[in-house]
Order: sequence, then structure tokens, then C-alpha cells
Amino acid sequence: MYERYFGLRELPFGLTPDTEYYFAHARHQEALNMLLAAVRMGEGFLKVTGEVGTGKTLLCRKFLAVLAADPEFITAYIPNPALDPAALLEAISAELGLPAVAGASPHALMRALTEHLIESCAQGRRVILCLDEVQAMPMETLESLRLISNLETEKRKLLQIVLFGQPELDVRLEERQVRQLRQRIAFSCRLAPLSLADTDDYLRHRLHVAGYEGPALFGKGALRVLYRASGGIPRLANILAHKSLMAAYGEGSAQVRARHMRLACADTEAARSHAGLFGFMSWGRR
Repeated sequence: MYERYFGLRELPFGLTPDTEYYFAHARHQEALNMLLAAVRMGEGFLKVTGEVGTGKTLLCRKFLAVLAADPEFITAYIPNPALDPAALLEAISAELGLPAVAGASPHALMRALTEHLIESCAQGRRVILCLDEVQAMPMETLESLRLISNLETEKRKLLQIVLFGQPELDVRLEERQVRQLRQRIAFSCRLAPLSLADTDDYLRHRLHVAGYEGPALFGKGALRVLYRASGGIPRLANILAHKSLMAAYGEGSAQVRARHMRLACADTEAARSHAGLFGFMSWGRR
């Protein structure tokens, strides 16, 4: 594609949550620091919310990567928790490497999980469970999480749980039937879109990680168009940046201009929906 033309080692604006491209801007770094401090203090429930595309999954992967480098922690990650309570128990057990028992009852699964957690605690290790897209979790499964979190010694929780989800998760936690779970959330934060300056730094960061060493690749006009169309949402910024690089490459331009970014926006339904079409073609000058 355009990698060699722009002096890139790889495509810089992929949509997969690659921790090598983690961008430590203020809000994300605050969230990461909060999570790391809270799990070391032994807090039971933690929560991170954010709109679609703000980087929750990448933050989760970065958090898990940091913990993986510390032998004190054992981690489990459930990317799609739209499961009933029994299936969730099975998924957690599998993630923690517990032996599978065909047809095991929820009681047997809970007993095996409890024994594993007690053994881990005796070894001085902390077990962290991260669940992504929790807004999709059935209400009865949310309540089962509270019961799982009851596992504790006199000194600390045997299992710490981190919830990642869209803002709808906050709405669901207002439901009366999960009020006990809501009360147990010790720390929470919400990821916000990037500012214009953060968006500029974000693009430069990803280009640098991908091997780019030249002058500014996105012109100021192109940056303004991208920011207005994306609203500072990293996922949407990635899509527009990638498409605008393709447009610049196709034209033989050494820099992405506003016209290239407008072409990318016109080809991206989410960008059109976000910014609206009124006055669309007037964004930026070059």
C-alpha cells in the first residue's frame, strides 16, 4: 500500500488494540494509573467507561500487559461477557487455567474457583479479572459478579474485578436490583475524546511507532478536518487518517492536505454522521 512511499515500516492506523501503539495522553494515563494503584491497594470493583472508539479495550490490554510483567499478579480477561452466570464462571475458570470439568455444576465451579483463589492468595499473588463490553452483560450475570466478589479473607479480596464498558453501563448500574454491586465500585473513571492538540500528538505518535521520521505528514488544514469529523474519537481518527494517506498516496502528494481528508470523510459514514453534512466541503483550505 502506501508504507514504502511515506517511509513507514507498517500501517500506522490499524483498528486492532495493539499495545505498542498505546498513546499515554492525560486522561488515559490517569485511568491507567488509577487502575494500577487500586489493584495494588486491593480494591474490589473498578470501572472504566467511555464512548465507542475512545480506547477502552486498548487501555484494558495495556493494563493487563503491565500486570503481566509483575509476578505478583494473575490476570483473566473476558472480552465478551454476554454470558449467563454459569457460562461466566466457566469462562473465568478457563482463563485462570483451572481444569475443565464437563457438566460441572455452578456450585462445583465456584468451589474450584474459590480453592484456586485461596491458593493464589497463600502464595502472595493477586488475581485480577477484567471484563470488557460489560454494558452487554445480562442483569443476572451482573448480580453474580457481586457474589463472586464476596470471596475474601479477613485482610483482602481474593478476586479484584475491573469493568470496562460504554456509558450505557452506568445506566444499567442505576437499576435497583444491582444496587449492591454499584455500592462496591471503589474507583471509576470515564474516558473522554481527544482534544485537537491531543489528536495532533496522537497521529504523530502512531506514525513514529510505525517508523516515520520525516516532517509533519498531516497538514494543519487536514488536522482540523479530521478533528471536526472525528470529534477526537481515536478509532474514527484512525479510519480517517488511513483513508487520507491512501488519497495522498494516490495523488502523489508528500503530505496529507485538507482535500485528502475531506475525501476520507466523504467515504466514511461515521464521520458524516458525527459532523453533519451542512457546510462539509468548506472544512479547511488545503
